[in-house]
Amino acid sequence: MLPQSDAPRHVAEALLRSTGSLQSVQLQDQDISRNYSINANPSMPTEYVTQGELLGSQQGSMSKVRRFFCLFVTFDLAFSGLLWLICIMINGDNISNAIDKQIYHYTIHTSLFDIVLVAIFRFLILLLFYGLCSINHWFIIALSTTATSIFLIAKVFQYSWVDSRQPVFEVLFILTSFVISWGEAWFLDFRVLPQEFSLTRVLVNASDNERAPLIRSYVQGLPSMYTESIGNFYSPLATPEGSIHDVDHPQRRYPQLTLSLDQENDYKGKGAKILQESWRLLTNPNWKLEKRSAENDVVYILSVPNGGKVFKISASINASPQFLLEELFYKAERIPQWNPALLESHKVQSIDEHTDICYQVTAGAAGVVAVRDFVNIRHWGVIEGCYVIGYSATEHPAIPLCEKYVRGENGVGCWAMKPVPGEVGKCTFEWVLNTNLKGWIPQYILDNALVGVLLDYVKNLRRHLVKLNESGLR
Repeated sequence: MLPQSDAPRHVAEALLRSTGSLQSVQLQDQDISRNYSINANPSMPTEYVTQGELLGSQQGSMSKVRRFFCLFVTFDLAFSGLLWLICIMINGDNISNAIDKQIYHYTIHTSLFDIVLVAIFRFLILLLFYGLCSINHWFIIALSTTATSIFLIAKVFQYSWVDSRQPVFEVLFILTSFVISWGEAWFLDFRVLPQEFSLTRVLVNASDNERAPLIRSYVQGLPSMYTESIGNFYSPLATPEGSIHDVDHPQRRYPQLTLSLDQENDYKGKGAKILQESWRLLTNPNWKLEKRSAENDVVYILSVPNGGKVFKISASINASPQFLLEELFYKAERIPQWNPALLESHKVQSIDEHTDICYQVTAGAAGVVAVRDFVNIRHWGVIEGCYVIGYSATEHPAIPLCEKYVRGENGVGCWAMKPVPGEVGKCTFEWVLNTNLKGWIPQYILDNALVGVLLDYVKNLRRHLVKLNESGLR
């Protein structure tokens, strides 16, 4: 039972800090609580949404900060044109004379219209790449700003200031163009790109109460993530593996390495990106029906631009999404016990509560593919009420290439568990398989083999859940 005042909590935390021992208790409620370090720093939580205004260019829209950048670039062009017109009017020229002198008979020594042309150049280039193409790199803005700066500096030396009637306004015109171009570069590099990266991991926190270091609202799907701690200070609300089911979990084969902060952030960023890419792949409207089993499990195939194929199976499973998440993500090392297609499965590195590195050895595909091993980064989150475990190939220093096996490579894929409305304890399970087995195998043979792997996986998963029911572990 949870404490009702601060005193018991402080006593418990003090005891843990003094002993440094790992304690755990088993909760009655079957949630998916993980192990926490009470001296760890909070990391980004993982409740995901897919609205375009939050996640950048998605579903035909762009983020608000990128939209503001495009508006700023448009303002740059309009403001430059307005300043040029003001300079013309102050000099006593009319529009027709100004067009004749500064455009038809252009010369860098007397015309200011070239500054407007530079603004048009920035407008077209920046809106093309950052508005239409929605690229996420600073190279184009650096190129446009550098080109603008070089031209304006050259303009200062080439312009005939002696013949100028209103040099103050013309100096202001040049300085304004220079400052705005650098302002665009600063805003993109320090606002647009960082905010869009952060918004791929949208923070949806339940309000923390006075017992926040000891409990979190995982059962609601709104966890607050904590990075691994180098200390041995843990909350007593978890087992050594962090699962209420993992009381007899075997010792890990691969000891965790100490990662730098940059390495952790790199893995977390990669995991968040994989999750979003896998969701877009899962919801792609171009899946084609390939096979339907007697159990009404449906296999789909999607052709991808590089000439390969991605497979997806959709099946109804008598288990809640949270329970399947527990079995597939947090109990990865137990999967070979119920899935004969896997010879080995090891969690190599826990990055945070939602991200890890996993090493697996497959038994081959339907007898036509030899044993392969895979190193994957996995990351889970909740998207539109669906629990999604995204994964893709990665590298880890603890798992170099093994001469015994051919190292396969998984593209972006996922397992997805979506609740069935009105049916508690039931979900729609989907697995997107996107793999490169790194060997010459006829495509039609490989297609049949992988379809069989998907169907067998669902059958084995159902048998596993039935056994858990019979043994009273569910």
